[in-house]
Amino acid sequence: MNREKKNTVLNPPNLLSILRILLIPVFLFLMVKRKTPEAFVVFLFAGFTDVLDGFTARIWHMKTKIGAFLDPAADKLLMTASFIILTIPSLNSPNVIPLWLTLTVIGRDLLIVSAAFILYLLRGQKSFLPTLLGKSCTVLQVMVILIVLFLNTRQVSFPLLIWLYLLTLIFTVLSAVDYSFVGIRMLSRPKEA
Repeated sequence: MNREKKNTVLNPPNLLSILRILLIPVFLFLMVKRKTPEAFVVFLFAGFTDVLDGFTARIWHMKTKIGAFLDPAADKLLMTASFIILTIPSLNSPNVIPLWLTLTVIGRDLLIVSAAFILYLLRGQKSFLPTLLGKSCTVLQVMVILIVLFLNTRQVSFPLLIWLYLLTLIFTVLSAVDYSFVGIRMLSRPKEA
């Protein structure tokens, strides 16, 4: 595959990321209309596009600079929109994500994005590898959304969800601290010529 084709914006992995972004308003519309089963299916499909775009980018060697931005942006937009909409009691029953968890998740993401922007401005740092705590946190956050959507689709109340919320809160805070230390280490390293 030639370099020009490899770096095209509209390659399959990037189109899948764009599709995931376009599915967000569909998901939100279905949630507002209280069509939770349909919204659940859309969320699952959006998650599938995430797996598929990463797979195709690696297998077909189609990683691009725009893709390195589009994929995490699509993920964060979907996760943020999902947490916000699932925190609104009038749109969700019987399970609602607590506001304190949603604010913590969004706060962590804002901290990471702000730190990445500062590192880019000060050090020219363009790539940021996820940490083990960061990956664990993401898995827990996705589980929260999937389980709440699934239980609400079935109209099943599950009081033990509070333990998943608390575990997710702990990992979200720990990963924010972890990424803060990673950022401080990056800033304190001698600048490369």
